[in-house]
Amino acid sequence: MKTASGFNSLEDASGASQSLVPVRFDGQDYMLPEGANLAASLLAAGVSVFRNTPATGAPRGPFCMMGVCYDCLVNIDGMTQQACQTSVEANMNVCKPATPADLNTEDDHA
Repeated sequence: MKTASGFNSLEDASGASQSLVPVRFDGQDYMLPEGANLAASLLAAGVSVFRNTPATGAPRGPFCMMGVCYDCLVNIDGMTQQACQTSVEANMNVCKPATPADLNTEDDHA
């Protein structure tokens, strides 16, 4: 499992240690600080590609970190959401959102 920091503990502004909780991103387990910003925590854990564009498949990750650009869209427990507008919760299941190419099958063209 990966952690969101190379340090032994993460501390908030009050000096109290934040508890790390398990989060799964695209099949990889991470330990992230509970209540922290999901996009920032995933970036700190080494995740840089959060989704691929529907048109070209180009990789995208957090850019503005304030909810304007939508480059951090992820699927969280079945709902597409902005990672930069979401707090880390225990046992979140996060993955890249499906693109139209992911949804096409040969059966659709028959």
